[in-house]
Amino acid sequence: MEQAQADVLYTVENGVGTIRLNRPDKMNALIPGIGEGLYKSLEAATGDNDVRVIVITGSGRAFCAGADMTAMAERAGRPAQAPAQMAPRTHLALLIQQCPKPVIASVNGVAVGFGLDLALACDIRIASDQARFSEAYIRRGMHPAGGGAYFLPRLVGIDRALLLSWTGDMIDAKEAERIGMVTMVVPHDELDSTTRDLAERLAKGPALAIQNAKRAIYEGLDLDLKTSLEKTMAARQSLLGTADHKEGAKSFVEKRAPQFKGK
Repeated sequence: MEQAQADVLYTVENGVGTIRLNRPDKMNALIPGIGEGLYKSLEAATGDNDVRVIVITGSGRAFCAGADMTAMAERAGRPAQAPAQMAPRTHLALLIQQCPKPVIASVNGVAVGFGLDLALACDIRIASDQARFSEAYIRRGMHPAGGGAYFLPRLVGIDRALLLSWTGDMIDAKEAERIGMVTMVVPHDELDSTTRDLAERLAKGPALAIQNAKRAIYEGLDLDLKTSLEKTMAARQSLLGTADHKEGAKSFVEKRAPQFKGK
């Protein structure tokens, strides 16, 4: 199935919903069509029972080059829009975190400013060895406001997060992997296949257990150990009655690969 928009492509295959930012001429910057396409595609993938895993990537040489600087320059100096005038909408970073399904960023090129924050909001980041990263907000007299201020220190530590935010320095994929910003780096021509293999592997897994694991890990960041243990044990009890748990146990005894149904 394919649903195409001018600036975003959304496809579903083998349980994987792929959201591809598709304005390479703009380096997939956050023009209105990109933003709207991201929202619609994320909402569609989250609500589609046939989608078990979501992948976000870009066309061309950029994952996402951040804000649309032309539009930003035109707005510079104008009074900020009052909150009451703005239509309420859940932030993209919250949509990704609240989505029960795994969300993988397949970083094909530069990820700058909002583009980096978008990748950081995803659960896993697989980067091409040609990818580069920068919290470039500071170069425009701004600071990370797309989720970077929350995710970056949790991934790389407070000191590195401050340094990257204060300088806006560009780092390559190898350095991003070394400091924990990305999960893994692969050769550029293997990025799509590596991402697809992992996504399809997760899509074949026990969906309810995978979703529970995501929720438990993120909730655990703000809980004490006792509360986390109580919540995860309660969730474990609910999983014991699922068909997937029974299949997992049965396949182990029968010495075969399990066939999970997400039930």
